[in-house]
Amino acid sequence: MGGWNFAELWERIADRFPDATAQVHGDRRTTWSEFDRRADGLAAALLATGANHQDKVALYLYNGPEYIETTFACYKASLVPVNTNYRYVADELAYLWENADAIAVVFHGSFTDIIDAMRDRVPGVRTWLWVDDGHGDCPAWATPYEDAVATETGRVTGPQPRSGDDILMIYTGGTTGMPKGVMWRQDDLIRALCTTGIPPIAGEMEDVGYDAILDFLTEPGAPGMPACPLMHGTGWFTANMYLTQAGSLVTLVDRHLDVVELLDTIEREGVGALTIVGDAFAKPILRALDAEPDRWDLSSLLLVTSSGVMWSEPVKEALLRHHPGMLLIDAFSSSEALGLGQSVSAAGAEAKTAKFSLGPNSRVINDDGADVVPGSGERGRVAVRGHTPLGYYKDPEKTAATFLIVDGKRYSVPGDWATVDEDGTINLLGRGSVCINTGGEKVFPEEVEETLKLHESVHDAIVVGVPDEKFGQAIVALVEPDGGATIDEAALVAHCKAHLAHYKAPKRILTVDTIGRAPNGKVDYRRHTEAAMAELGLAPATT
Repeated sequence: MGGWNFAELWERIADRFPDATAQVHGDRRTTWSEFDRRADGLAAALLATGANHQDKVALYLYNGPEYIETTFACYKASLVPVNTNYRYVADELAYLWENADAIAVVFHGSFTDIIDAMRDRVPGVRTWLWVDDGHGDCPAWATPYEDAVATETGRVTGPQPRSGDDILMIYTGGTTGMPKGVMWRQDDLIRALCTTGIPPIAGEMEDVGYDAILDFLTEPGAPGMPACPLMHGTGWFTANMYLTQAGSLVTLVDRHLDVVELLDTIEREGVGALTIVGDAFAKPILRALDAEPDRWDLSSLLLVTSSGVMWSEPVKEALLRHHPGMLLIDAFSSSEALGLGQSVSAAGAEAKTAKFSLGPNSRVINDDGADVVPGSGERGRVAVRGHTPLGYYKDPEKTAATFLIVDGKRYSVPGDWATVDEDGTINLLGRGSVCINTGGEKVFPEEVEETLKLHESVHDAIVVGVPDEKFGQAIVALVEPDGGATIDEAALVAHCKAHLAHYKAPKRILTVDTIGRAPNGKVDYRRHTEAAMAELGLAPATT
């Protein structure tokens, strides 16, 4: 099918603006020509290890220049970059890299010990590239990343020509709680992601080509900063977008949210666009601005985009009082579906929390595939057509359940439920009936429940999300003891953290006499959520 390709775009930008800044990470600055050269070196090094067309390369990295350099190298060599959640423990890493068929892993030195203990579980990984972050020396089984990027080479291509059909993958949680690899054709992602900044991309390749984009990009774009992790879709998608607009990608050095560093960096670098994840980021930013309203010059900041978790109206209003010139966009998207809808706020016109306008290719459908009637109160799933992923890697059943044919057209229907008001705007109800969104991390209860039930003191368990001011939702487990066992809350939390990423562990564990499953094994999550909130003294959630 052909089409747009990131490597072809970025190489032309590097040729056009060689001395412009491509990446900023604290005191480290990389020009477009350096970015291009280093990615060529890494691409050549990966191909020299025997990497073949569309082989998978896992990125086990914190935010930093190496993340997008590795991505660029994969694009150049027609390899597939695969994100890795750096909060995962050994079991989760082994599953993900085996499921992805990863042949190489690029990792920060901080992760050396955890990899060393589980390398034998991923025999398909032939190449380990160690990124020095001041945590020990390069292990004997790995190659220093800087040696790889220093490989002498010209422009690199893979064994087959680049194409818009080259894929990339973003792993996200599945309905079973296990990560699923969402496969995007590069052409589809570029058309879904980058048309706003570069109108020629909206055209067809037969009518417009790469030269038209360079004619449009008459000067380097503005600096953009994903303050959230690049390992997640929100940060990673926008990073690709900023660079495709010939801008520079600014990342923060602190591996935990440091609001002072964030605001200092916006002022120092003249950041024009910021990507955050809802109130988990916005509230600390607001507290800093309230405490020192005259400290930072944020006049360069024109756009703040959030996705992945709710961004409340009062916080938006307060932020706009500090900088009325900003435009705040609450994007309703997911790794499987871009452009489902958005909520736009400006000074004097703040949007309501969880109230979105549908995207031009979106609709809300009921279980019969018919449109939900505005004002009816009926619940439906939000669907989007157009440029959507190919499906989930090695999971045809999940692909068939998510990517549906409606009225003869293919839609992505990731499971976000909503009602439609009379004016056509939608009120989001959440992803599925049980998914928990805690600080932008999506946690599916089944995975945590199964882990809890491995403990000798637990007969049965159910996991729910309850309202939480900081994280949006907090994970709470209701546990039925096994026989006369006594439930030790701290021990069960530690048990979960030993087997799962720490953010998946319950914040509280409540003991119940019985979970009360139906004969078919199902449980009433709503009833248990209400019971947990009552026991914790929380007010009922409102929608």
